[in-house]
Amino acid sequence: MTTATARSPYRVTTRRVLRSEWHKLWTLRSTWITLLSASAVVLGVGLLMGATYTSDGGDSDVDTVVLVLYGTLLGQLCVTVLGILVTAGEYSTGMIRASLTVVPRRLPVLGAKAAVFAVVAFGWMFATALITFVSAQLLLQDTDQAAGLTDHGVLGAITGNAAGITLLSLIALGLGAALRSVPGSIGAYIGCVLILPEVLGMLPYDAVDSALRYFPTQAAGALGTATPIPGTADTGPALLALCLWAAVSLGTAAVLLRRRDA
Repeated sequence: MTTATARSPYRVTTRRVLRSEWHKLWTLRSTWITLLSASAVVLGVGLLMGATYTSDGGDSDVDTVVLVLYGTLLGQLCVTVLGILVTAGEYSTGMIRASLTVVPRRLPVLGAKAAVFAVVAFGWMFATALITFVSAQLLLQDTDQAAGLTDHGVLGAITGNAAGITLLSLIALGLGAALRSVPGSIGAYIGCVLILPEVLGMLPYDAVDSALRYFPTQAAGALGTATPIPGTADTGPALLALCLWAAVSLGTAAVLLRRRDA
């Protein structure tokens, strides 16, 4: 009897939980809408920047990758909203009860959601950034912003751009799991991640300015530059800080998931 139970084809495994979350993510209409919207914004703005840029416009000192991927500032909002929908959306529909009934230990559900979403978000946004950069460079080839993927720092900046968006979205995913409300999580993300650093930046203290370099959006911005920008954190510390922010968000969600009812 014990052997038969252990070999049951219906037992919960990490692979099956991951596969379940993968299917759930791709069968949601919101997944396609938000990801396609993010790509459209990033690509559209990149092509606009390439088409309207002139060498005598006074922007020659702007980082090439930052210029081309300026639409990331809007595109990342689409992906972070999707991160919130991945967790808080299940609470709004009641689907989370079924998920936690099948996986009573709970934490594997959150871990699988975060892992699947991170892979999808990074892969999608990396491909978007890569296509946008190459497409925009076709329009910039006769300007002082002409660059190639093999130029120093370019591919790393494109990768960092996608990594920054992914980690910001994981912070949003953790907020969604902790707050269990789509509007509340969006409001908390906008207020704490986007607005709070701007408010703190008005304080006339050097210590505050130094600390703000490692806040989520500022750290993510430092990852997407081919050349270091004065006043921003170095790539390594910025990546570490962003990973810690994501870990805190997901860790808080994990503790609350274990302590509260579904």
